[in-house]
Amino acid sequence: MDPALYVTAFVTLFVVIDPIGLAPLFIALTRGMDAPERNRIALRAVTVAAVLLTLFGLAGEAILGAIGISLPAFRIAGGILLFLTALDMLFERRTERREGQSAPHDDPSVFPLATPLLAGPGALATMILLVGEGSGAAHSAIIIAVMLLVLGMALALFYLAGPIARLLGRTGTIVITRLFGMLLAALSVQFIIDGIKGAGLGA
Repeated sequence: MDPALYVTAFVTLFVVIDPIGLAPLFIALTRGMDAPERNRIALRAVTVAAVLLTLFGLAGEAILGAIGISLPAFRIAGGILLFLTALDMLFERRTERREGQSAPHDDPSVFPLATPLLAGPGALATMILLVGEGSGAAHSAIIIAVMLLVLGMALALFYLAGPIARLLGRTGTIVITRLFGMLLAALSVQFIIDGIKGAGLGA
């Protein structure tokens, strides 16, 4: 086993999942929630993402192939769903729903946090590729352990979201929500563009 391969795997997954970049998004998506609720959502999101990434690392290509879905199509679908979330953040629809409904109806842990933010098309595809670069159970186990390390870093940053939000204050959090709503919209469009290119429909 080549140690450099696993260092590369860590760097690749860290860049693709981007725990540092997701922390402000987590703050924006959980604005108005108390610390225990925010922590429950963080743990649930990371747990679901870990299960999805493990599943796709071990059997992702076979799963998608069996139901006739290509990775480019998976990217496009993820991009569209992410764009809808970005619109909610930009136009405060999420806050309006929260004021009129109970929290269980507006839980962002599975969508969009677990997928497509943590376990997005890029991360799922990366797991398939990284596991495929070696052979044997030991190689797969190390890749999964590296993935769990990156997700653990994301969880730690999510747990620090409360103090960060208090530091920003209400106005700062609103600004962050709008700013990252715009960035999230751009990221979703990039997912769609990458999916179109991967399908051979773009230049």
